[in-house]
Amino acid sequence: MTLGVELREGFKISFAAVMANKVRAVLTTLGIIIGIVSVTLMGAAIEGLNRAFQNSISSLGADVLYIQKWPWVAGEEWWRYRNRRDIKPEYAETIKKDATLASAVAPVQGRMGTVKYGDLTASNVQIFGTTADYALVTGMDMADGRFFTDQEGRGDRPLVVIGGDVASKLFPNQDPVGKTIKINGLSFRILGVYSKQGSFMGMFSLDNRVIIPLGEFEKMYGREYGATIQVRVVSQKEMDDAKEELRGIMRKLRKLAPDQPDDFSINQQDLLTNAFGKITGVVGAVGIFVTALSLFVGGIGIMNIMFVSVTERTKEIGIRKALGARRQTILLQFLIEASLICLSGGIIGLGLSYPLSMLVDKFLPTAMPVSLAIIAILISLLVGVISGIVPAYRASRLDPVEALRYE
Repeated sequence: MTLGVELREGFKISFAAVMANKVRAVLTTLGIIIGIVSVTLMGAAIEGLNRAFQNSISSLGADVLYIQKWPWVAGEEWWRYRNRRDIKPEYAETIKKDATLASAVAPVQGRMGTVKYGDLTASNVQIFGTTADYALVTGMDMADGRFFTDQEGRGDRPLVVIGGDVASKLFPNQDPVGKTIKINGLSFRILGVYSKQGSFMGMFSLDNRVIIPLGEFEKMYGREYGATIQVRVVSQKEMDDAKEELRGIMRKLRKLAPDQPDDFSINQQDLLTNAFGKITGVVGAVGIFVTALSLFVGGIGIMNIMFVSVTERTKEIGIRKALGARRQTILLQFLIEASLICLSGGIIGLGLSYPLSMLVDKFLPTAMPVSLAIIAILISLLVGVISGIVPAYRASRLDPVEALRYE
């Protein structure tokens, strides 16, 4: 008998055995269903968070360095940074002149404020004060109009570039370019609307911003607030060298002695990527443990039921072996039966996971790629093979004479 014929016959017999005990099979698969739901939901959540994080982190720029008072990942030592001096916007001019590995430098200051046009109001808007180089540092694209020039920025003209969210709130049915809006009571003429950037991890919108010349920002809020100096590096390969170059320039600007520690931080995208990787690693490890526990319990249940099935069909096994069935045929039959039960649980679990992931997506970003579904099915098959191997081996080793006598 060829392997193909044995597989076909084994599948027929196994399917008949499972259908003859539907309730028992369904109850047996509960552990597998829970395990598959756990692994798919965990995978969907991690995949969704990874995609959302990568989309959000791309707005920071892989080749941009941020000179700031605080490090992005402060840990338990936040108190060390609290008393640092603020970063002054004028540092940008020195960095622009002295940094050989910087292609663009822009100081940025930010506050929250209210923007109005006629009777319409946009609240809790991020107001950024910066220079014309900001568009070069961020690689900002314009959906409509243009960014202000260096001359316009240095002239402290009341000009503004707005985000898509602000535009949709204040100008739902008209072109905002050329219109005059009020920011905290002061008038600004709109030069352009920058392209949609989405949100950062779903926490805050990157399009709920207005960008004005730095001089106008300081007129509005004063000079007592610290800034961030954003520096685009000439090449991503030069990031480490550029970081050291900026560190030297900043230490000179801050007049730090050789034995004094840095009183500033140079942040970059990799810091957040590494921190996020550690978090998802811990979440994944906990999820794998819970999933493995569920699958282990489900596998034990499958094994017990398969032992019961072997015992119930001892006489049938004896008859088949007496008629010439080989050990590998009996072994294959019970392995197929265990795998079929687990595969059914895996498919049911997968069917439950999709609507549950849609529910979770209301609170956390999720994504369920085809590869995740394939992995879930393969895991359920693997559990079936592992759980069925001992009962199947026992069935294949039964003595046909003793099996025929079994009552």
